[in-house]
Amino acid sequence: MSPESPEKEAILIIDDSPTNLVLLSELLKESGFTVWLARDGETAICKVQEELPDLILLDVLMPGPDGFEICQRFKSNPLTTEVPIIFMTALSDPVDKIKGMNLGAVDYITKPFRHEEVLARVKIHLKIRKLNQSLAKQNQLLKQEIQERIAVEERLQKLTEELEKRVEERTSKLKQTMYDLQKAQVQLVQKEKMSTLGQLVAGVAHEINNPINFIAANLNHAEQYISDLLEHLQLYQEKFPDPGDEIETHAEEIDLDFLQEDLPSLVASMETGTDRIKQISVSLRIFSRSDTTAKVAVNIHEGIDSTLMILKHRLKANENRPAIEVLKEYGDLPLVECYAGQLNQVFMNLISNSIDAFDEYSQTNSYTEIEENPNTIIISTELDEQERQILIRINDNGPGMLPEAKAHLFEPLFTTKPLGKGTGLGLSISHQIVVEKHKGQLTCNSVAGKGVEFVIALPLS
Repeated sequence: MSPESPEKEAILIIDDSPTNLVLLSELLKESGFTVWLARDGETAICKVQEELPDLILLDVLMPGPDGFEICQRFKSNPLTTEVPIIFMTALSDPVDKIKGMNLGAVDYITKPFRHEEVLARVKIHLKIRKLNQSLAKQNQLLKQEIQERIAVEERLQKLTEELEKRVEERTSKLKQTMYDLQKAQVQLVQKEKMSTLGQLVAGVAHEINNPINFIAANLNHAEQYISDLLEHLQLYQEKFPDPGDEIETHAEEIDLDFLQEDLPSLVASMETGTDRIKQISVSLRIFSRSDTTAKVAVNIHEGIDSTLMILKHRLKANENRPAIEVLKEYGDLPLVECYAGQLNQVFMNLISNSIDAFDEYSQTNSYTEIEENPNTIIISTELDEQERQILIRINDNGPGMLPEAKAHLFEPLFTTKPLGKGTGLGLSISHQIVVEKHKGQLTCNSVAGKGVEFVIALPLS
């Protein structure tokens, strides 16, 4: 089944037993899947040439080519190599299972079948496949974005020698900033989970686009000014030591007085653009601190601020809702020993969830209604000296959540978002970072229709 197809997910069952085919087919169809059947490997191979399934259930023991051989043929075919294969077998020998996994299978289902086990394994491997496809797509977008930035650098390098002399220091600063930015992004890609990667790339691209476009626009004018200056100098050299009226005429043609006044302004404005990019780079470095091996004493507020910078584009107004207001009520906190990069990921997940809730709310409420009760996120911090801990509260006035959703909030793969909008990993990862890595607490307070409050409690050393 192609990714663009709106049809249900298709599962190909390969088994020489009619009983097993009927049993599994009925079970999977009742669960909402499209089911294709094949009683032998050759039939199955012909079938996938016509239409590609999303997952294959493959019997091991069959007449003719057995399951191991069919699996090997599927995995050696570029068309089917990425389709997950689950073996079905009554064999209990670990050697057989290891052989199947080495051939490329992702799992085993043991006969006789247990309905719950079959459905659970099928669903989890379909979900894993979707997540892998999503990650590959995001990586491709990131690669394209980096290539575009490299193209901008190449354009900067095509300036004339005179311009390079005038802006050498600023150009060097821009190149270093771009290098730092790319380095920080690579670190983030390695550390971030799939649930936050897309937001991070979008935020950086949006924030860096304006200053880069500003610099690029000024380069055209600066290049023309330098060309006029070089032409003027060449004319002066030709007429030296007796420059005549030609020099004055040419000076008027190129408006030399205005050029001398405007060129320094252009260079100064380009420097402003590089400074803005540098600020973005600093925020990225703060957000993506490399702290996987040891805790480091950091300013918690810097981490929150860097996260808000990355999410700035999502907080802005759009056609469906006004801008989301963020109120910061920071207390006087000491430096906190923590894994700062991982905590920033928690801030990203929690604030993003609030933004997602506001965006979903705007689908059923008018722009005017939202203006009357503005979307607001309040981030507050305080030092609890009695309990020797700091408290970070992230509170929104969104639609809130139902008790049944709250009960499963921190479970892996649980999500209340529409299909394709969430992985169900963000809050689970956040809970693991706060509770397991930092020995703290992450709690949620919510009533349907009255917003959500997340409270992070971090113990002090």
